[in-house]
Amino acid sequence: MAKEEISLINRDRLIQMGIAISALRRVRGMSQEQLAEKANMSRSHLSAIEAPNMVRGMSLETFFNIADALNVNPADLITAAMFPDKIINPPAEK
Repeated sequence: MAKEEISLINRDRLIQMGIAISALRRVRGMSQEQLAEKANMSRSHLSAIEAPNMVRGMSLETFFNIADALNVNPADLITAAMFPDKIINPPAEK
């Protein structure tokens, strides 16, 4: 990924995606090393993707490899990772 400025909305999306990947990896009983190997990537890259204090983009190929390694449909992984805006920013109470 180019060293370009990432928009705030995409920053949040990437963080949410990393958290979802980490959670699903743990549910599957996999270590970062195991998932990285199955997804054909380095453990350090996976660690950076999963880290909530870092914003690390990934190629579509990497995303698809991660989804396949976790045995989940890529669309389902996106859906699981994206909190609707109404949950993140609920309307003010009256």
